[in-house]
Amino acid sequence: MKKKIFNYFFIFIFVSFSFLKSIHASNEYVVFLDAVNIRTGPGTNYERLELGQVGSTYNLKSPELIKDANMNGSCDNGWYNIDVNGNNAYVCSTYVRAYIDAEEEKTEPTNACEIDLKNAGFPASYWGSLCSLKSKFPNWQFKAIETKLDFATAVDKFTSCGDSLLYNPKSSWRDNSCSYNEGGYVTANQSAVAYYLDPRNFLTETYIFQFENNRYNPALENSYASVARSIISGADFYKYHQGIGNDLASLLASAGKETNINPVHLASRMYQELGTGTRLQNLYKGIFNGDIQGTIYDFRGYYNFYNIGVTGYCVTKGKGATYCGLTTAQNQGWNNVYAGVKGGGTFLNSDYVGAGQYTSYLERFNVVPTTATSIYLHYYMANMQAPSSEAQIAYNAYKKNDILNSAFEFDIPVYNNMNTTIENNNSGAVDSGGYTNPSNSSAASILTSAGLRASGNNVLGVKPNTSADTVKNTIEAISGAGTVVITNASGNAITRDLIGTGSKITITTSNATSTFTVIIKGDTSGDGVINALDLLQVQKSILGTYTLKDIYKLAGDPSGDGVVNALDLLQVQKSILGTYTIVQ
Repeated sequence: MKKKIFNYFFIFIFVSFSFLKSIHASNEYVVFLDAVNIRTGPGTNYERLELGQVGSTYNLKSPELIKDANMNGSCDNGWYNIDVNGNNAYVCSTYVRAYIDAEEEKTEPTNACEIDLKNAGFPASYWGSLCSLKSKFPNWQFKAIETKLDFATAVDKFTSCGDSLLYNPKSSWRDNSCSYNEGGYVTANQSAVAYYLDPRNFLTETYIFQFENNRYNPALENSYASVARSIISGADFYKYHQGIGNDLASLLASAGKETNINPVHLASRMYQELGTGTRLQNLYKGIFNGDIQGTIYDFRGYYNFYNIGVTGYCVTKGKGATYCGLTTAQNQGWNNVYAGVKGGGTFLNSDYVGAGQYTSYLERFNVVPTTATSIYLHYYMANMQAPSSEAQIAYNAYKKNDILNSAFEFDIPVYNNMNTTIENNNSGAVDSGGYTNPSNSSAASILTSAGLRASGNNVLGVKPNTSADTVKNTIEAISGAGTVVITNASGNAITRDLIGTGSKITITTSNATSTFTVIIKGDTSGDGVINALDLLQVQKSILGTYTLKDIYKLAGDPSGDGVVNALDLLQVQKSILGTYTIVQ
C-alpha cells in the first residue's frame, strides 16, 4: 500500500483554541467533526448549500440550537445557524463542536460543574463542552486521565509513516514526506494527528462514547442484557441457543461481570466475529463430531463464540475454521456454553483492557499503557477515524434502549501544553518503506468486521456489482497498516474492475498472509454481476449439459440447500428481474 505523496512545504496548521479564535471575527463558531452537509434551513429537506469538511470552522450567527424543521429526528439535538460566505446556513449540531462565549479563556470556574471538573483534573478548555453534556445527562461521570505527556511530543510520536491513517483527507492533512498511500488511505501529518488526538474535539453527545470505560460498570448491570440482546438478537447463533434454552444476552451480562468487560463490547465482538448466518455454526452449536480432511474429530461440547484462534495461518495451513476454532476452544477448556461466552471476555481483558487500553480512544492512541515500553505502540488499527465510528455504534445502541442518562463513565485524556502551536514540518515521519504495524487481528476477524464472512478458504458477503477498490478500502479500514490485494480468477491484480466469484482477497496481518476466494451467490460466471449468462449456466447445470465445479457450484446454489436446482434457478431469475435480492 505504497504510493508517492506530492510534496507541499511550509504548510502550517494550528489546532489550538487560541489559533482558532484568532482567525474568527467572532468568538462564537463551530468546528466540523465530520464531513457533513451544510443546508439552507434547519432540516434535511432543505437544499444542500455545500459540504463542510472535517476540521473546517464557520462563525455562528446564533449560539441557540434550532429545532429540526423536519420533525422526523434527522437531527435530534437541533441545528446551528452559521455564516457561510455571508449566507445564512445551518448544520446539524451532532456533527460539530461549538465554541461559545470565548469559554476557553476561562481560568477560574464560575459554577458548580466547572468547580467539579477543575477538581477532577480537567483544564478550562474542557469545561464548556462537558458542562453542557452534564446539564443534559446529569448521571454521566467524567474522569480526567492525566497522561503527563507533552501534547506536541505525543503528536510527533503518532506521526510516523504508515502509523496514523485517514481516508482521502484534505490535502492540508496529508504527510508530504511519506510514500504510504493506497486505496485512498494516506499517512496523516501533524495537524491531522493533533485534531484526532485532541479529546476536546470529540466532547459531543455522540462522539464522547469513544472515551467510555469498557470495563464492567455496575451502574448499568440491569441494562446490559437488554442492550446486548438488541445487538445480537437477529443473528442465527442467538436464535439457535434461544431455541435450546440458552439466553446468550444474559450469559454475556454475567460473563462481562466476571471478566470485568463491558457486556455490550462483548456482544458487539461476538456479532462481528460470527456474523448473522450459519457459516460458522460449528463454532457455536457445540455438536461437531465428524471428518476434517480425513481425520475424525469429536468436538462435542466445545464452543468458540468469538472466532478466537481462527487465524489466517491456521485456516490456510491447517484444517479450516472448524478445526482451528474448536481446537482453541478445547485447549482453553471452553467445554460449555458459558465458558465459551466468558472466554472472549478473558481474551479482551488480557490483550487490551487489562493492558491499560480500556476505551476505544486508548485502543487507537495508547498513551497510558500498563507497560511503559508499549506507550504509543500496540494500537488496534491505524485508522484514526475508528474511535469516532465505534462511538456512534455504542451511542446508537444505548439510545435505542433509552438508557443514555445512565451513569456512564468517560475517561478522557489530558495532556500538558495542549494549546501549543502544531507545525507541519514533517519531522515526525520516517519513510522507511517497512510498514510494520498491521492489525494483529486474524484475517478472518478482519473480514467479519468489514461486513464479510470467512468460510474456510472462501469469503462470502460481497454484493454483486461491487468494484474491487470498494472491497479493498472497506477491508483496509479494519486491517490498519496491513496489506490487501485483490486479484481476478486469472491471478491479475484488479482495482476498478468488478469483483466476482473466483476473485481472491489476500490479507497480510502482523500474524500471517491469508488468501480467500470470493463467492457471490448467483454469479456463476465470475464477472461480478448476476445476469442472463448465470441463469443459462444454472439451467444447463440442472439439465446436466454443463458442469458447475467447486466455488462456482456454490455460487449456483443461492438457496444454500447444497444442490443446484429449480429453486436456485428461480432465485437467479428473480434477481435479474429485480423482484428478489439474493442474500450474500
